[in-house]
Amino acid sequence: MYVDERLTAHQIARRLGCTGTTVLRRLRRLGIAVRARGPLVDDRGDWPVWTPELAYVVGLIATDGNLSPDGRHLAIPSGDRSLLESIRACLGLTNRIREECPVSRPIYRLQWGDRVFYDWLLSIGMTPAKSLTLQALAVPDEQFPDFFRGCIDGDGSVLRYTDRYHTRKNESYVYERLYVVLVSASRPFLEWVQGSITRLVGARGAISINRKPAARPLYALRYGKRESIPVLRWCYYAPGLPCLARKRARAAPFLSV
Repeated sequence: MYVDERLTAHQIARRLGCTGTTVLRRLRRLGIAVRARGPLVDDRGDWPVWTPELAYVVGLIATDGNLSPDGRHLAIPSGDRSLLESIRACLGLTNRIREECPVSRPIYRLQWGDRVFYDWLLSIGMTPAKSLTLQALAVPDEQFPDFFRGCIDGDGSVLRYTDRYHTRKNESYVYERLYVVLVSASRPFLEWVQGSITRLVGARGAISINRKPAARPLYALRYGKRESIPVLRWCYYAPGLPCLARKRARAAPFLSV
């Protein structure tokens, strides 16, 4: 699988039910040369090859990552350490996850340097200081579910709750609400995501704006329950995909056909 199918250690581990470290250890024991860490590159050794794992990480970087102005370093902060551990596994990184200590709760940060990967991200449309400049990215349709799942784990939400607001009128007026929401400071980026999902899934969604005094506006792409269900089934298309477990848990009751 590692040599003939060119799967990553993480992909093989998911198939076999073990860890990526175990796979790498067995490869070395068998004398099989281990590829350089980082995204799998094409036969020429130039650009990364699109895989579900890579698309997921690109979605995270697009929504919650940072490209340093130095043209080499990338960083992703998160309040969830398990998310950064998943990113390390997807890219085959060994960089340390550092803990920062803000007043309210710890924030973790994964930072690494990779000039080839950085340049490739620029080639698909990513930009440094991307919050306001991000627009459409060159993401293949085949990997778009993984990309969108990364976006949701980066700066999105799967909201599920029971609405009892109208029970004072009638005790039977109890509704289970479900929303999928993606937030961004760049409306063109959300419009591109919205158009892509409409084309691929048929769900239209709606974009709203939130303005606060002395703050830049934020935009939210929102899907109601009727459209959220096919969108969730589309992006959580198989078990064992890299994702934030707590967000998938909210989606889980709606994933069975």
